Amino acid sequence: MAPEIALRAADIRAWLREHLTGEFAPLIGAGGPGREHEQLDLRARWERVLGAAGWIGLGWPAPYGRGASIAEQVVFFEEYARAGGPGRLSHIGEYLLAPTLIAHGTDAQRDRFLPPIARAEELWCQGYSEPGAGSDLAGVRTRATLEDGRWRITGQKVWTSLAHVADWCFVLARTDPAATRKAGLSYLLVPMRQPGVTVRPIMQLTGTSEFNEVFFDGALADADLVVGAPGDGWRVATSTLSYERGVATLGQQLGFARELAAVVAAARANGSFDDPVVADRIADAWAGLQGLRHHALRALSATAPDPTGASVAKLLWAGWHQRLGELAMDVGGAASTVAEAAPYELTDAQRLFLFTRADTIYGGSDEIQRNIVADQILGRVQRGTR
Repeated sequence: MAPEIALRAADIRAWLREHLTGEFAPLIGAGGPGREHEQLDLRARWERVLGAAGWIGLGWPAPYGRGASIAEQVVFFEEYARAGGPGRLSHIGEYLLAPTLIAHGTDAQRDRFLPPIARAEELWCQGYSEPGAGSDLAGVRTRATLEDGRWRITGQKVWTSLAHVADWCFVLARTDPAATRKAGLSYLLVPMRQPGVTVRPIMQLTGTSEFNEVFFDGALADADLVVGAPGDGWRVATSTLSYERGVATLGQQLGFARELAAVVAAARANGSFDDPVVADRIADAWAGLQGLRHHALRALSATAPDPTGASVAKLLWAGWHQRLGELAMDVGGAASTVAEAAPYELTDAQRLFLFTRADTIYGGSDEIQRNIVADQILGRVQRGTR
């Protein structure tokens, strides 16, 4: 018998139906990948409504969250996606930083930062990638020195999603100048709204800017805003990455299903569905999406953590999503290659195609993910633990 789920789908559905109306009705379907620029102020207000209702931090333990089970969280994410809930502005704080603080932070850090995240009063961004260290996280060169009880940070981060609206950034910086690679790194919590922090948007193929360059020129963070011990940043930072692809992936997959349905509808409308090659590709996309879902469910139900799980999931969905974008363009035919003049009002299919070019790069490139999988599996074989 399946366990009883206290957070019932019908109740969540009713709440979303009641609240995604009126001033928030324009948010339905807004703010997804490639559309993060949409309705920022209204989405920020929506986040606070979610927080007031207790929908942020569902899986966090008491007293910070509701301690919801994996099954309950899945129910919420799937209902949110079905309702067309807008892209979340607080997801970096909620799904990346908060679990990291719960696992590695001090009581003072948890008390200071988790409640404002749960209320959507403070938004976060992630300061990992750098111009010379994109997927090579161990190669970061941003430095931090402890001076008069505060960390002084100097360096540059890149591809920093939502940095232009974030209040805080968790930054991986080198605090031991004599150390190299994984050693000597620290995980710092840095306020964004201060002198010494400059944010410059990066224009994307879609004509929008959802990520940024961030320059730290002597920016400051209090000495106690290091998560874990100084020099232990690699362990803490990699644990953050393991939280990145959790239960929210099932909601993401419902978004993928809507995109696939739109491709199928377009193929039926223009007759390309009758082409056996197109029909075969659509069937392959459908089968691949079912595979993504079952892989995610298996990973979430595992009794022991799999250090390769996040990397395998990223490899699976990134390639699948990129192929869907290519299929959308092929279904559209020659018209898919035509866009209006600047600022380029793209169709959904064009936006899907252009944005998915980055899927196999951001969040760790495919090459890096394969290295992680190989290192973990072959390393365990060599150690005799597999």
